[in-house]
Amino acid sequence: MPVTLNMNMSMPSWFNIIGLSPDSQEDEPGIKQAAENVKTLIDQEVKNGIPSNRIILGGFSQGGALSLYTALTTQQKLAGVVALSCWLPLRASFPQGPISGANKDMSILQCHGDCDPLVPLMFGSSTAEKLKTLVNPASVTFRTYEGLMHSSCHQEMMDIKQFIDKVLPSVD
Repeated sequence: MPVTLNMNMSMPSWFNIIGLSPDSQEDEPGIKQAAENVKTLIDQEVKNGIPSNRIILGGFSQGGALSLYTALTTQQKLAGVVALSCWLPLRASFPQGPISGANKDMSILQCHGDCDPLVPLMFGSSTAEKLKTLVNPASVTFRTYEGLMHSSCHQEMMDIKQFIDKVLPSVD
């Protein structure tokens, strides 16, 4: 789809990104439609026999943003979210206090590089603070990685593995 931030050139994208400053206009219809698309995928997995509380949403950058938004707006109880180098879209649409949905206690692992030039660390840290007001603050983990740009690293992948092992224990 064409993305405004990318000089309207087409790129793999869940929704349009108009800008990356805190006061940038957001593609509200696109974000909400993308979240509905992910909720449909969750419903399909549940119909295939996977309990929703064994599903983790996750993504990098725009995918992480969409994962957070979807998890906070779905009625399906999820195991958690892995949100990498991202932000919370439509943050002003969320309540000032805790959400009352099925995921008010879900585990969230949010990771961000301290040298990210595309999605600044400030966006990640302010998102983590907002998340702590929406869900149980003890279930939100925010990790930063020294020298990491808009990318991933071995330590981040190890932290994700540890998170998944914790929130999805084996069901032998």
